[in-house]
Amino acid sequence: MLEVVKDTDQGYKFLVKSSRGHTLLESVPFKSEKDALQKMQALKPLVKNSVCFERKTDHMGRFQFSLKDEQGIIIGNSQLYRSEAGMENGIKNTRSRIISS
Repeated sequence: MLEVVKDTDQGYKFLVKSSRGHTLLESVPFKSEKDALQKMQALKPLVKNSVCFERKTDHMGRFQFSLKDEQGIIIGNSQLYRSEAGMENGIKNTRSRIISS
């Protein structure tokens, strides 16, 4: 499921959620709901390209991925995962939810 939500004071963001309602990816803030919706609608062709997902490890050994647009700008970040396999599963689920939406 994909949805646009009001962010505190910074505008709007979109969320990619699992079938159980867990947030898989949270976007960066957008100034308007229209901007968030437009970026969200452009995700389907984007996630078919595996290079749009950047994998990272933090200083505590936790894993996270970011979603980048065509220009390489980060448009969303995942939660932190304890394992690399968990992160890869998160990428797979994120891609699946976006494509099926």
